Amino acid sequence: MKRLLIIAYHFPPLAGSSGIQRTLRFVQHLPKFDWEPIVLSADPRAYERTSEDLMKDIPEGVVVRRAFALDTARHLSIAGRYIGAMARPDRWVSWKIGAVREGMRMIREFKPQAIWSTYPIATAHLIGAELQRRSGLPWIADFRDPMAQDGYPADPLVWQSYKSIEERTLSTASYSTFTTPGAAQTYRSRYPNSAERIVVLENGYDEETFAEVESIGPLNQKIHPKAVTLLHSGIVYPEERDPTQFFAALGQLKTSGKIQAGTLKIRFRASVHDDLLNSLAKKYDVAEFIDCQPPIPYREALAEMLNADGLLVMQASNCNEQIPAKIYEYLRARRPIFALTDPLGDTAATLRNAGASDMARLDSSSEICDVLPAFIDAIRRAKGASSLPLTPAIEQASRVGRTAQLAKLLDSITAR
Repeated sequence: MKRLLIIAYHFPPLAGSSGIQRTLRFVQHLPKFDWEPIVLSADPRAYERTSEDLMKDIPEGVVVRRAFALDTARHLSIAGRYIGAMARPDRWVSWKIGAVREGMRMIREFKPQAIWSTYPIATAHLIGAELQRRSGLPWIADFRDPMAQDGYPADPLVWQSYKSIEERTLSTASYSTFTTPGAAQTYRSRYPNSAERIVVLENGYDEETFAEVESIGPLNQKIHPKAVTLLHSGIVYPEERDPTQFFAALGQLKTSGKIQAGTLKIRFRASVHDDLLNSLAKKYDVAEFIDCQPPIPYREALAEMLNADGLLVMQASNCNEQIPAKIYEYLRARRPIFALTDPLGDTAATLRNAGASDMARLDSSSEICDVLPAFIDAIRRAKGASSLPLTPAIEQASRVGRTAQLAKLLDSITAR
């Protein structure tokens, strides 16, 4: 069996990031395709929040080494301030020194045939590039999000750091993988000399975990017995998932009598920005519809998706080349999906291709007012007007299938 050195900041026991699932499930499923993963991650002290609930999902016997790392903002600041160079390209750049040292130790000890690193965090690609340079091993660089974008990062020095990293990565890596067609196409245009080495490798869901959750139950239990419950599971980013117009629409629908107290609940699970949500609820006088809840273990979060009456997606047009990783779990949950997103973006295209067509623009309260009442009414009447995801689309999004794609890329670069 061949070995793959995986470089990933987002790995258990880190809590609060869906990015953990991509790496963790590759680690679980790669042995099915004759690849043994060995993992280089960061010391848990660098994580703002940790949880043990996914530690048991790391297969027994998998080598995991954790290099020294600090969070500049938490560990190296004085009165909340720190030197900017100590957080470029990101707050975890201190991880690089120890990770390169530990990575070379792992390469000498385990003799892997390839390297795989995943962004974000940008420092992971710095580590991958340096290990590739020192070892000469083929390297696959994974981009879960685009890096240097128009206006992002806002700090010009950080932006230049990102730009430098992506230039080096795209020119050096055997393959660069992106999670959406839009992002891949942007990078093919940006780096035409590397276009043939840019590949789409989407996120997905883990069927084994869903099957486990379904076997334990209880399922088909309404979250709010007398109300239709729409669930948004995960972070509400104030810009990329700005809920302002959604709350404005709720206020308008309440005033017009199209929704009444006690008939609808919007549950935000682990939003990270509950203060923003509660302030908007107060501003638009819709607090009776809003239900903010704290983080829960991963399997409980999946069970909550399975029990929700409907699932809520929010993705702004400035993220048209990105697809929330949660989308694929939403599809597998087989619940009606209400998407607040740009119809021209990759999120909308993925949902439409999967048969989930109930959507409105996130920044248009009028569109939301037009679409939301019919979506809620269809759920209430259970007549299927809210289209459910199609089975073929669900099956294609399995993490096992995504791992097979990765293994195929690995086989191709090691056969050269």
